[in-house]
Amino acid sequence: QAQLAESGGGSVQAGGSLRLSCAASGFVYSQYCMAWFRQAPGKEREGVAGIDSDGTTSYADSVKGRFTISQDKAKRTMYLEMNNLKPEDTAMYYCAVDSQIDACEYYADYDSVPENAFDAWGQGTLVTVSA
Repeated sequence: QAQLAESGGGSVQAGGSLRLSCAASGFVYSQYCMAWFRQAPGKEREGVAGIDSDGTTSYADSVKGRFTISQDKAKRTMYLEMNNLKPEDTAMYYCAVDSQIDACEYYADYDSVPENAFDAWGQGTLVTVSA
């Protein structure tokens, strides 16, 4: 069973930057999709960005040009570099992993992602952006 642990959340002012990390363990997929999602209070969980085992990336339109997803396979860690943060980026950010490689493209810009869409989820890290 895959285990994921997010870190790097915090509070910043609008225009600031944060780097989230997601450390993975316990999965042995030869192909996979790892992705970031977020959920703001009172809203559905939405896709942010995904990266697959081939290195192909996908992004939600709302974060294109501001967020960059990457991975370090040797460290089994995925990152989300977030620049020019806006108050509307405030949310709990979650990472997830699935053995279906095309899940990244499908869910990266999805408005309501069900929990069973991915095999494993982290506990989340909170990002707060003040105006």
